[in-house]
Amino acid sequence: MEDFLLDDDNNLATADGDFVFGDPTLQNQNLLLSSAPGEWKENPTIGIDVESYLLDEDIGGLLSAVKKEFEADGMTMDDYPSFENGVLKVNARYDANDSNKSRGKPF
Repeated sequence: MEDFLLDDDNNLATADGDFVFGDPTLQNQNLLLSSAPGEWKENPTIGIDVESYLLDEDIGGLLSAVKKEFEADGMTMDDYPSFENGVLKVNARYDANDSNKSRGKPF
């Protein structure tokens, strides 16, 4: 799957006067993790709001939310999300044959 890519400031990335296209998987995962429900006008239920879990001891709730949101966005989860040494580990991808499976682009 290819899509518009964003730069480090979440603006559309450009190179040589043109938009940059590429694999959006990590970009979309980051947007889903950092976005809170209600932030995307077109899809108000999208978002995990990982910051809300920072002081929470409900790690299972966060892992469940990651699985639910990534799968709802059309990603295939190869493993259940986990924490290893304080780092969130996620093995999820968009299937190459399902280029239109994502529930909607955030922008």
